[in-house]
Amino acid sequence: MMMSADPEAPESVPARVHRASLGAVVLLLLLVVPSDSAAQDAAFAWDNATEFSFVTTSGNASSNTLGLKSTLNGKGEVSAFKLELGGIRAESNFTDRSAVANGSGGFNITEVTRTERSAENYFARSRFDRNLGENSFFAFGGAGWERNTFAGFNDRFSFVAGIGDAWVENERTLLKADIGGTYTIQNDVAPSPDASDGFGGLRATIEMRRALNETTELTSTMVADENLSNTADLRIDWTSSLSVALSEGLAFSTSYRLLFDNDPALVGVPILDAPNGSPTGTNTLIPSSGRDGFLTISLVIKL
Repeated sequence: MMMSADPEAPESVPARVHRASLGAVVLLLLLVVPSDSAAQDAAFAWDNATEFSFVTTSGNASSNTLGLKSTLNGKGEVSAFKLELGGIRAESNFTDRSAVANGSGGFNITEVTRTERSAENYFARSRFDRNLGENSFFAFGGAGWERNTFAGFNDRFSFVAGIGDAWVENERTLLKADIGGTYTIQNDVAPSPDASDGFGGLRATIEMRRALNETTELTSTMVADENLSNTADLRIDWTSSLSVALSEGLAFSTSYRLLFDNDPALVGVPILDAPNGSPTGTNTLIPSSGRDGFLTISLVIKL
């Protein structure tokens, strides 16, 4: 017997994630393609800065850590655009050794090396700002995607629109703040049966940049995102960096990024049978850590 689709049936998580992905692409295209008014900016200038960091260790313990971030900025008389792509991936090698007695009174040593990921975080986000008249107020819109499986989520799509004010903006100093409404769709590694994967929110951002001297610049950005469906779910993303120019197109940068989630996603933990600790084949869900920190020392190439 053929059954018709129920129009009232809830949409599946994969369908919502696919729809969010399509929406993110559409919004990014809308932000990238300049409007007629934006095209009137006589001096819309573009610049790019790419940060690259790599650390490897070998010997008794070995690990590899790779970090990459690229920022594209476009600025005109009345509008500005920013596109950021980045990620960090760390892998560690562990060697398990065992000794088995042989018939000659010695031992046969067996070594088994396994590779495990110890950190992984990727993100992509875009933003378009436009001045409102002759004052320092501006309107903005943006979209972003992030993956952090160690924090408990495979994908987090976010969309934001709002207004802000540039309190100080000159060649040496930038200080501005904005506030906007958001909509977030999150696909968790271990979804909680009670939590909604889509929710509205409120986001506030403070951005600061200060040229300490001719070659050194300090920047800091703090983003606070409140889930209005669950007010305990407050998320903060703070990044601060110090950059020293080595030449016209080359710089040395040290940055620290702190991620805080007051209501972190759940992760699965295997249940062991007492008293011998053998696996039972089932998992229980516990909250992941609400804090992630990334300290990066990198070489910056500016174009």
